[in-house]
Amino acid sequence: MSKMQKTLIALLSVAVLFLGFVVVRVGAKPASSVKVVPIAQGEYDPAVWGKAYPLQYESYKKMFDMSPSPTGYGGSLKVQKSDMQPEMIANFAGMPFSKDYAEDRGHVYAVEDLRDSKRIGPASKGACITCKTPYVEQFYKESGWGYANKPLSELMERTKHPVTCAQCHDSETMALRVINPAFIEGQARRGIDVTKATREEMRTYVCAQCHSEYYFEPGTTRVVFPWDKGFKPEEMYSYYAEKPNGFIQDWKHADSGAPMLKAQHPDYETFSNGTHAKAGVTCADCHMPYMRKDGKKYSSHYVTSPLKTLDASCSSCHSQGTEWLSERVKTIQDQTFQLQHTAGQNVAKAHAAIKKASENPNVDQAELANSRELVRKAQWMWDIIAAENSMGFHNPDQIMTTLGKANELAHQAIESANRAAGIGLL
Repeated sequence: MSKMQKTLIALLSVAVLFLGFVVVRVGAKPASSVKVVPIAQGEYDPAVWGKAYPLQYESYKKMFDMSPSPTGYGGSLKVQKSDMQPEMIANFAGMPFSKDYAEDRGHVYAVEDLRDSKRIGPASKGACITCKTPYVEQFYKESGWGYANKPLSELMERTKHPVTCAQCHDSETMALRVINPAFIEGQARRGIDVTKATREEMRTYVCAQCHSEYYFEPGTTRVVFPWDKGFKPEEMYSYYAEKPNGFIQDWKHADSGAPMLKAQHPDYETFSNGTHAKAGVTCADCHMPYMRKDGKKYSSHYVTSPLKTLDASCSSCHSQGTEWLSERVKTIQDQTFQLQHTAGQNVAKAHAAIKKASENPNVDQAELANSRELVRKAQWMWDIIAAENSMGFHNPDQIMTTLGKANELAHQAIESANRAAGIGLL
């Protein structure tokens, strides 16, 4: 080997070592560089945590700024979803969502929006506060699931803060944690011990503990996640069909008389079967990207649409540029909304057809029951998408397929109702 070759190899080795050092420095997780400052147990005031972690707290406070979504779907403005989708009023006839179905304004408004919701009344149970505040940790320690059956007003009086740092962090070690007992139980039934989760898994679990579908167990109002058969819409519907824990319906539709299910923000279930999750991407990677300020690296706690932090949220994996990325998201959401809107309208027509058939004194009761089952499933397939917060982006393939099924089932429900009433038959 010549002297020149040896020199080149030496220089190359130095270059590789330097590059490795840079990569490690740039890609290092904040956990290794952020100094851990213990916070008193039971301290839920984010301002107190903010004194020890000012960069995180500064970003957290950005959630107070209400603004529309960059694509026109979702956002943090308190507007009614029925403004864009009037069919929601008909599809939720007979239950509170037909009166008030406002967009969520974000973590910092969780308690305020719950208090102001027209869906809440004197009879509302404590279970409704499960995902709105870290105080649920205290409530559960005091009385187990007994808190879920207490009057919501009683627990609201004791709740001083909405979703804050303590919801996701151990106050002494700052390690990620989950406090929602429904999530812990739901994962346990799937054979998963949350206490043994890796840090990367926890970067999704801390969000999934609230951004998931659930129902209230009859009698106890215990919060239950319907995951025993899987996360897909068909699997959860199959779970509900077996009347788990005696649960039959969320409400009886005022027009069709069908026993209905109300989907609740199934973001985790939808995301879990999508491309990003299968590639190892976590919720926090996109919704809480790493930022730098004054030479310090930290995880943003401005939990919002990644489109508002597009470069930080997406460009570490995607090299196509922010304009291309933004347009791609907009295209997916536009296509999803169009099909979702159509499916919702067809479901509303199905409810109307069933109501008309039921008013016929000679209606075929067996066929009428079949039409009610079809509209129940059609609305579930529509609502599991309409109630999800990404407008299709978390899992475009599954979402478009599910909406296609919702449309088909709605048409089948209309045909079944017409058969029951003897309409259109030779």
